[in-house]
Amino acid sequence: MPQQMLNLDMLKASFSKYDLQFLKPSGTSRGILNSKRSWFLKVWDEHEPECIGIGEVGHLEGLSMESQNEVTATLKEVCASPDDPNWLDHALVNVPSVRFALEQALIDLDQGAGKILFPSSFTEGTTPIAINGLVWMGPIDEMQRQVREKIESGFSCIKLKIGALNFEEEFALLKEIRSEFSEKVLEIRVDANGAFSPEEAMKKLERLATLQLHSIEQPIRQGQQKKMFELCANSPLPIALDEELIGINSPEKKEQLLEQIKPQFIILKPSLLGGIRSCEEWIMASAERDISMWITSALESNIGLNAIAQWTATLNTNMPQGLGTGQLYSNNIPSPLELRDGHLHYNRDQQWNTAIISENGTAPA
Repeated sequence: MPQQMLNLDMLKASFSKYDLQFLKPSGTSRGILNSKRSWFLKVWDEHEPECIGIGEVGHLEGLSMESQNEVTATLKEVCASPDDPNWLDHALVNVPSVRFALEQALIDLDQGAGKILFPSSFTEGTTPIAINGLVWMGPIDEMQRQVREKIESGFSCIKLKIGALNFEEEFALLKEIRSEFSEKVLEIRVDANGAFSPEEAMKKLERLATLQLHSIEQPIRQGQQKKMFELCANSPLPIALDEELIGINSPEKKEQLLEQIKPQFIILKPSLLGGIRSCEEWIMASAERDISMWITSALESNIGLNAIAQWTATLNTNMPQGLGTGQLYSNNIPSPLELRDGHLHYNRDQQWNTAIISENGTAPA
């Protein structure tokens, strides 16, 4: 991660909210999403007000550890004293989405405010990132349509949200997909978002394993570490921790969690885990224990997705990543990010247009 060389004494900041509108309602185990609120944090040197670094607060109501009220209150504090060096060190650990936004904005500004936060062959446009195609929850016929669409679009890895519908119907859908596409042709991941009860989880995992799935994310709710350890130790289907990682902030507690549960995978969402520096602590701890990982966006706009994707590209991993959320919104921020043939590309011929991000009256023109 780049080390900032900014003159913090000259730093100014402002923020504004932005409601992203889904192109169509998107189903999750927590209900139907029609819109998603983000905030954009802007930082600039008072002597160069035309050069503005931007970061996105990718808060998810009901999943982020902080509330929307805490987000706005914290953003006001950060903007009142953006020169405080403690923000990224420890002051924002309980407001991870704001911490990541500030991290993005400072790196962007330090790199010239051109939205190239982590230069690589990805940002040069020569090496795209393999991603999984996300299939949202919905009526079975709608999920079938989504699956077919993803495969026809060139995805060799798909991820299905399960747990909100009848399990037998979901199992039948997965069985139908697998009967047509072998595991050599199509990698299938599923995400239960904690929907299984501890009592029923193992039987469901055993049945799902017969379909040669890649893995299942968070089969039971987070906070049940003993039961999750038992599942990870005995499940024939590899388990990935997702929500389980939220709120675990110190390197020591991260190591402790991995030791206690011993998962096969962890999934890193920078907006929910406190940013890149925090995620790199998870990566180090997991590598020491032979635990694999992949990176996933958390419904950010292209501002947040861009930062996550560029950082992911520096990790030199060939595993498909969860970065396919850039086409969800009707009012996303125009950017060079493009989704083609199951890969995320950075098209240098396309320009950023951050003008549609509204001002709150305190940022420079």
